[in-house]
Amino acid sequence: MSARNSQANKAAARERLRIERERQAKKDKARRQVIVGVSAVAVLAVAGGIGYAVVQANKPSHWEAMAKESNVTAPKNTEGTNGTTVVIGKPIAKKTLELYEDSRCPVCATFEQQVGATVEKDVEAGKYKIKYIGATFIDNATQGEGSKNALSALGAALDVSPEAFMKYKAALYSPQFHPEESQDKFAKDSYLLEVANSVPALKGNAAFKKNVENGTFDAWAMKMSAAFDASGVTGTPTLKMDGKTLTAKGTDSPPMSVEEFNAAITPALKG
Repeated sequence: MSARNSQANKAAARERLRIERERQAKKDKARRQVIVGVSAVAVLAVAGGIGYAVVQANKPSHWEAMAKESNVTAPKNTEGTNGTTVVIGKPIAKKTLELYEDSRCPVCATFEQQVGATVEKDVEAGKYKIKYIGATFIDNATQGEGSKNALSALGAALDVSPEAFMKYKAALYSPQFHPEESQDKFAKDSYLLEVANSVPALKGNAAFKKNVENGTFDAWAMKMSAAFDASGVTGTPTLKMDGKTLTAKGTDSPPMSVEEFNAAITPALKG
């Protein structure tokens, strides 16, 4: 091979090498651009996900929104601002027993199971009226919804009639249906409707069912809860008459038996 051919071959080899290097450089650049693009998309996706999560976390819950709702639908058989005055009884009754309860409260359940029938009988006899004030503080302590949802369902029962309200309240507190405080069963509409099936006036009642499932009285329930918070009462059940708290004799506790209740209510009715 001549020196000239050898030189030409070397030059051709160098050119091929140059072209190959340029092609590889272009591939490497394109690959880096793809990686950067994908990484940017991933970062944006993560950032978007975090942003969405932050927005969702800061977004008011349904019940928080209902607490701020100004357009409140109140049940029938209520009075006062937003219908938060619930008084049940006969016009001839001169006295009113204020009853502060939380639907999830286990002590309220014990009171209702032991004394509730006596209270209902007294109200029917015209001895006194009942002013009901519903609370939801157990939900606040447990991050639950059952107290609020049950209070809304009680509003749906009250919309049917005061009698339906009393019977439904008794059913919610009954041994058959009242859950442990740690169980948030009342948060489910299906369970509240199951309880309602034990009340003749509510069983198969399409209007009641619709109001429970649609949350018709959710805002009302939150206004009622706010009324409880503004009352200064810190525990349930609390019973008051003429501004005085009724307690079992010799204690600061509510009367938890018929005997204790009668001993507390009798002098209050005379006072």
